[in-house]
Amino acid sequence: MNTQELAAIAQALISRSKGILAADESNSTLKKRFDTIKVESTEENRRAYRELLFTATGVDEYVSGVILYDETLRQKTREGIPFPVYLAKRNMVPGIKVDMGTKSLPEFPGDTITEGLDGLRERLAEYYRLGARFAKWRAVLNIAEGGPSAYAVDANAAALARYASLCQEAGIVPIVEPEILMDGDHTFQSCEQVTDRVLESVFTHLFAARIHLEGMILKPNMVIAGKKSPVQPSPDEVAAATIRCLRRHVPSAVPGIAFLSGGQSPSEATLHLNLMNATKNLPWTLTFSYGRALQEDVLMSWSGKPERVEAAQKALFKRAKLNGLAATGLYKSSMENTPF
Repeated sequence: MNTQELAAIAQALISRSKGILAADESNSTLKKRFDTIKVESTEENRRAYRELLFTATGVDEYVSGVILYDETLRQKTREGIPFPVYLAKRNMVPGIKVDMGTKSLPEFPGDTITEGLDGLRERLAEYYRLGARFAKWRAVLNIAEGGPSAYAVDANAAALARYASLCQEAGIVPIVEPEILMDGDHTFQSCEQVTDRVLESVFTHLFAARIHLEGMILKPNMVIAGKKSPVQPSPDEVAAATIRCLRRHVPSAVPGIAFLSGGQSPSEATLHLNLMNATKNLPWTLTFSYGRALQEDVLMSWSGKPERVEAAQKALFKRAKLNGLAATGLYKSSMENTPF
């Protein structure tokens, strides 16, 4: 393990005013997104859409890295340049989603476990050869019917630690993503309690696995209520509770925390990030690793029409810039209506 190289990559991913574009949707997930704009999910359409994202003018000013899907990592621009090579030339670090999705956890209704550890060492070696320098593994936990169970929390934390260890062995920076879903009607207070439990377990396992903390990135959820909860916290409450959880459990050696948006609207995710960056004396960089919150406006602008590519790219640039400003505490809600 080259710890200096891992730390350098991690630092590049959390560069000031920059964050990570999550473009790692599986083919089935991207099909659902394409269905909303009535675009057929063919390999070429998926390639063309990802090229639209990666080639947007100015996006490299606010995007430090891009998480790719296996198919995308192997694709090329229209000029024949492999996507990882193209991204690296624009100083955007190529990354790769390596988990195989979630399955039900036997005997624990409502709980899931993320699969994909079998053969991961060999896949990581191939991904490194293809140009990936960081990876992502998503553990999914659900607050429902008293869950998640202690077993589900522990099992997913253990899998995250094993994944992180294999990544660092391969010279790849692991993004450790324990996500508590915002589905359901759970309270804001319940989310904070579960987030506490999950982060405590995750770092217990990361320490046990001897993970080089300076060479990893944490990608957690923000502390928010379930979508169906009758009482929703204020943006300031979300920011304060999220920071409380992080201070309790995340060591200062971790260089950066790149939040997932988790189903929040684009403007909500940006506002919450900005409020957290208004907090003084934090030991880590707080930034974004958004998928839908960066791409929602892009998809609607594009709608599969070649003549709409430029408009879609401008939508991505605007969303990336707003989040880049939020990553330094300089975002204002009034900017949502400002043309860029």
